[in-house]
Amino acid sequence: MNIHSLSVRRNDGTVQSMGDYAGQVLLIVNTASRCGFTPQYKGLQALQEQYGPKGFSVLAFPCDQFGHQEPGTDAEIAKFCDTSYRITFPLFAKIEVNGAKADPLFNELKAKKGGGLLGSAIKWNFTKFLVGRDGTVLDRFPPTTSPEAIASTIAKTIG
Repeated sequence: MNIHSLSVRRNDGTVQSMGDYAGQVLLIVNTASRCGFTPQYKGLQALQEQYGPKGFSVLAFPCDQFGHQEPGTDAEIAKFCDTSYRITFPLFAKIEVNGAKADPLFNELKAKKGGGLLGSAIKWNFTKFLVGRDGTVLDRFPPTTSPEAIASTIAKTIG
């Protein structure tokens, strides 16, 4: 399956086809507002500003499965992201990334790029998946990998 065949729910409740992102390089991230990695929003926004004009987008999917670090409503999350980080990349509805209720997009991402020796499950907030223009999942980065550390890989992928 290609991720472009899936649909996701935006933060405002509308449904969006991932096919709308065909032709773009994507960095898909499960995010949280009260996490030690939350300052990575700043780096994600910097990537969006630098590479967005070249056919790149960060896609943020808030998740409350790790340490109850995303307790807010979709509206509260959107307000936090706007007032704290002024994000301009798409923000999606809060989802689950592991377990029986995991979003199909994240099931597909995990199936294509597992988590190494510990299996495919996402271990924490700010796990990042790099997706090529054709919808192929190219790489997976752990929460400890900063957005800045991925910049050169994104630049090569954009071409």
